[in-house]
Amino acid sequence: MSRLFTQPVSEATGHAAQLFTAIKGAIGKVPNAYLTLGTNSPVALEAALNLDGALKKSSLSAKEVEVVKLAVSQEASCDYCLAAHTLMGGKAGLSADAIKGVRHGQPSGDARLDALATFVHTVVSTSGDVPAEVVIAVKQAGYSDAQIVDTLLAVASITFTNLFNRVNVTTLDFPPAD
Repeated sequence: MSRLFTQPVSEATGHAAQLFTAIKGAIGKVPNAYLTLGTNSPVALEAALNLDGALKKSSLSAKEVEVVKLAVSQEASCDYCLAAHTLMGGKAGLSADAIKGVRHGQPSGDARLDALATFVHTVVSTSGDVPAEVVIAVKQAGYSDAQIVDTLLAVASITFTNLFNRVNVTTLDFPPAD
């Protein structure tokens, strides 16, 4: 059960109501994380949505963004984000085996994505104190400096939602991740 106040979508007003209408129009529902976030801080929800919008314009593909979000959510043990991004990762073209691989630092069947996942796991587990060889490896896998910077933006984005969902203990409204 959520720890923070959550208002039903039908009772939302003002900016929160506008955001919820846009979310529902885009994906068909307002996920519990967005609902509680927007209920308590429409500004925070808007910022999270804007970060995701920026990532869609970034140098990373949708599949790569999902790799980042899965790896970070695994490191954070965020069941809500793991469930949501397992679903989104599948929609972005990741197989179930690839999703498990990038989450757990095991081969996914795609060496380039594995290098990205390794980089992300290292960024998170070292609080950014990444050894040079890990940066070299992700570059050798074909990632540019711009993609590395965009990866860090994706890390920041999902870290916020991981923290929010962990503090809130957001009720799952996606199928749980394996």
